[in-house]
Amino acid sequence: MLRVKNIHVYYGMIHALRAVSIHVKEKEIVALLGGNGSGKTTLLSAISGVVRPAAGEIAFNGREITRERVDRLVRAGIIHVPEGRQIFGPLTVEDNLLLGAYHRFSLAGKGAIRAEVDEIFRLFPVLGERRRQLGGTLSGGEQQMLAIGRALLSRPKVLLLDEPSMGLAPRVVREIFEHISRLRKELGMTILLVEQNARAALAIADRGYVLETGRVVLQGSSEELLANRDVQRAYLGRGRNGPR
Repeated sequence: MLRVKNIHVYYGMIHALRAVSIHVKEKEIVALLGGNGSGKTTLLSAISGVVRPAAGEIAFNGREITRERVDRLVRAGIIHVPEGRQIFGPLTVEDNLLLGAYHRFSLAGKGAIRAEVDEIFRLFPVLGERRRQLGGTLSGGEQQMLAIGRALLSRPKVLLLDEPSMGLAPRVVREIFEHISRLRKELGMTILLVEQNARAALAIADRGYVLETGRVVLQGSSEELLANRDVQRAYLGRGRNGPR
């Protein structure tokens, strides 16, 4: 469904991605793991058109999209939920959700969009309870649900999630990852997930890639990565002397 082949990305003189290749099949959850500065967010930004690769190729459903405009990628179904949620604080929960369907109003119509908003409230009941509340007054976990709900109103074919657990308490992290898992089970969603919480990400993912300094250094099934000693040492808090 989504294939990235040998892409290179530069920020000025900084070589942020170096010949990175990954693929995501339909209805898969694929995790991108790595520390700060490893290139995870840059890779999502390249896929969603926010940054342009200097070389390489990105293909979606068999069509090259390497240099497509962001708005065309959104209409094609590539939807990016950025790091930090970036909801509209002064707007209500409902208005934040409706903005996710902005590009679809002329075709789908207001009635259909309103019905889809109600479906989001079914998936995330706490948002329904706060539909008139300003987005900026929600808790961190509720804002993450709102950001994902807004993305779903864009009718994604592949959902790019950047650090959905950032800044959240462990209990809320578990809840967010349960919701992400449900998106695949109930909606058949294809998800590319960037996450520093390797244990939580691999618990719901089918496969994963590990990035370091702009390169893919490991890849495999979730089970293989969880059992890998380098992954355990670097991302799961296990050293030679056992759990820390």
